[in-house]
Amino acid sequence: MTGWFDLSVPVVTGMPVYPGDPEVTVSPALRAPSDGVNVLSLHLGSQSGTHVDAPYHVDDAWPRLDELPLDRFAGPAVVADVRGLPARAPITPGLLAPALDALAATPGALLLLVTGWSAHWGTDTYLAHPWLTPQAARAVVAAGARTVAVDALSVDPTPQPGDPQAGFGLPAHRVLCGAGGVIAENLNGLERLVGAEAVEVFLFPLRLPGSDGAPVRAVARVG
Repeated sequence: MTGWFDLSVPVVTGMPVYPGDPEVTVSPALRAPSDGVNVLSLHLGSQSGTHVDAPYHVDDAWPRLDELPLDRFAGPAVVADVRGLPARAPITPGLLAPALDALAATPGALLLLVTGWSAHWGTDTYLAHPWLTPQAARAVVAAGARTVAVDALSVDPTPQPGDPQAGFGLPAHRVLCGAGGVIAENLNGLERLVGAEAVEVFLFPLRLPGSDGAPVRAVARVG
């Protein structure tokens, strides 16, 4: 398998967002027949759709998006296949063992967590994704990775309806971001990369000075 693969979700009005985040609206601002050009008006949050989190997302003292080196957003990828887990299941260090070995042997590699949860995008089940334990996050950092991307809403548990404290504190975020790392969330179709060789991933965000994060066009090149 070779070629380019789009790993992003479409940005459209009413798309799913993390509970409490700004809703997304995409509408015409100018139209070619009446205004001479077509221009869209966009209303969205910095964490909308497929996006990256900078360390500043969880701590005011940590680096902002524009303070991070560009190599945090692109490089060779190690694919960790953890599909088949039940709803809200933890992703433990043991489940990542092969990927951790590969990360240690591949300096500068990004980790792709393939949960299969992008299949639930747009449904209530999407909120019940598997999540990365703090112990697993520490193992990822120890293996040398500074960028983790997942095909789910978050690397931490997402609050259930009626339980606003679930996932409070974002422990996996704090481990990864505390190491100066980047987290990419809401990737789409990562299962296409399972078993592929020579995978590169590109996660370049919008250039938003001082930001906690930004939407990205996530792309993989294989072979």
